[in-house]
Amino acid sequence: MIGVSSDRQIADMVDRGAIAPDAPLTEGQIQPASLDLRLGSVAYRVRASFLAGQGQSVLNRLSEFEMHRIDISDRGAVLEKGCVYLVPLQESLALPGAVSAVANAKSSTGRLDLLTRVIIDGGTEFDRVPPGYTGPLYAEICPRSFSVLVRPGMRLNQIRFRQGQAVLSDPELRALHDDTPLVDGEVVIQDGLGFSVDLQPGDTDLVGFRAKPHTGVIDLDRIGHYDPTEYWEDVRSANGRIILDPGAFYILVSREAVHIPPAYAAEMAPYLAMVGEFRVHYAGFFDPGFGHAGAGGAGSRGVLEVRCHEAPFVLEHGQVVGRLVYERMSEVPQMLYGADLASNYQGQGLKLSKHFRAPA
Repeated sequence: MIGVSSDRQIADMVDRGAIAPDAPLTEGQIQPASLDLRLGSVAYRVRASFLAGQGQSVLNRLSEFEMHRIDISDRGAVLEKGCVYLVPLQESLALPGAVSAVANAKSSTGRLDLLTRVIIDGGTEFDRVPPGYTGPLYAEICPRSFSVLVRPGMRLNQIRFRQGQAVLSDPELRALHDDTPLVDGEVVIQDGLGFSVDLQPGDTDLVGFRAKPHTGVIDLDRIGHYDPTEYWEDVRSANGRIILDPGAFYILVSREAVHIPPAYAAEMAPYLAMVGEFRVHYAGFFDPGFGHAGAGGAGSRGVLEVRCHEAPFVLEHGQVVGRLVYERMSEVPQMLYGADLASNYQGQGLKLSKHFRAPA
């Protein structure tokens, strides 16, 4: 069936051995249109990020780059800011010849500036699994702003399965928007659904957050635990613009409230304009039901994880910074984001990851 695999189809892939976990799946691991991937029990500190390359295995290449290995199976281990680690995942694949997959960071992972990508044997691209792949999966993890404490079974990445060409063309996307509005304001459709940044002061002049450079460790199992003021500084604007500092990491929010109808899934992609000075990155999957009225939403704004590159850059209210690429589901999922799950970000606005306490 052409389209993105649903939760029911993912469960069927597990039953048929196309997805082979080392241990039984845990509750909530299967999402409406993706599968969460779990960390294994060892982390390898490597001196550089790498891809296996055609015809080579990750473990063979690991011998070139490994500095030391860390057992995380007891009380976990700290992955230090600025270092690169490779962690075998508990799930491996034996995909049918017509099924491919794409991986991405989970939302809370991206909001911590935790760069994590999936690599495979023979892989020449990050986060891409070709049709018919049989073999293990690995997570490359590079904490950028905060050191983190990890344990086996933690879910930092997710993987989405698809068969055939499911991406909506711009005319198809316009027709879908005419039938079921996908954003609450003016629609911009070009190679997907464009969205812009919200820097317009509202009740306050708070428009975002910037990661502090020297902070404590974040235990990824602690939800609603950390004081945000110890890790983030407020970004404020009185005139609808901010200046991004090179190397700094920001949490901002989209101006548009986004809707993902139940029969569709979406993925955030960088805006392909020739701006070149910043990137909206990391977490990219939007599940069926995100922001959808029938799933308890009234439009949910996209949280933007922004890193500035070489030069300071002026970002202005309403500037287009990214696009959503919509895909058809092969069937409507049994669960929808927000309606049947304890979804952390349904109906969200500007919001840090779930690890931080809500502002007083």
